[in-house]
Amino acid sequence: MIQSSDVDFYKDQGYLLVKGVFNQQEVEEMRTGVDNIIQRAVQAKKDHNATWDGDYLPKEKLKRLVLKGFHNIHYHDHVFLRALTHPNMRAVLEQIIGPNVQLHHSKMLVKPPENGAAFPMHQDYPYFPHENHTMLAASVHLDNSNEENGCLRVIPESHKQGALPHIGSHYLNQKEYPISEGTLCPAEAGDVLFFNYLTIHGSDVNKSNRTRRNILFQYRDASDFPTSNEHFDWGMGLMVNGENPHFERVTPKYKIV
Repeated sequence: MIQSSDVDFYKDQGYLLVKGVFNQQEVEEMRTGVDNIIQRAVQAKKDHNATWDGDYLPKEKLKRLVLKGFHNIHYHDHVFLRALTHPNMRAVLEQIIGPNVQLHHSKMLVKPPENGAAFPMHQDYPYFPHENHTMLAASVHLDNSNEENGCLRVIPESHKQGALPHIGSHYLNQKEYPISEGTLCPAEAGDVLFFNYLTIHGSDVNKSNRTRRNILFQYRDASDFPTSNEHFDWGMGLMVNGENPHFERVTPKYKIV
């Protein structure tokens, strides 16, 4: 699926766009899955707006923005469990992370037309820090994505800076890291953008008349352990590729209260 030069690019730049990971039928099945999750959320009165609060945009503009975001979507529809273990995904992950790959969590992010919310520039590290920093995001594109509808942006090589201080543990100082400074990563439906959780990334408002739907899978090496209890999930540690070499650490330790 990728060459050794692609792996070198990922390690040096902190991100890699892989074309055509999913075919058109697979994309359509995931689109249907996303639509059905949103419908069930409405029926359950859980259809909240997941737009980030903060001072990265004027308050009046922020109020008008909308984001449909739900975590752990592989619990909601089997199509996403199939996608996160897709042979093409595993082929890339095995080369970037190594032979033993685990899922950390999944989520969906839908930016509706004309007022789809922005994501200020940030690292994913503060949400789920790990010892060896193998954690990465795989952003699956279900729609063609470009600057007009708020495609992802990254700052190449920013993962080499290590963990940076975030405002309220959410995003970076937008005067130092404005969204406009990020390198645009336009993609087509079926493409996947892989980026390290230390790579600075974000996206602008969807100003187009097109929806921008993305599925996000977070993966890590099975020997890369969390350094905090934040963002723990029942399904964390699902083996996507290879084996778990740590028999005593197969599942997270939970306390049910």
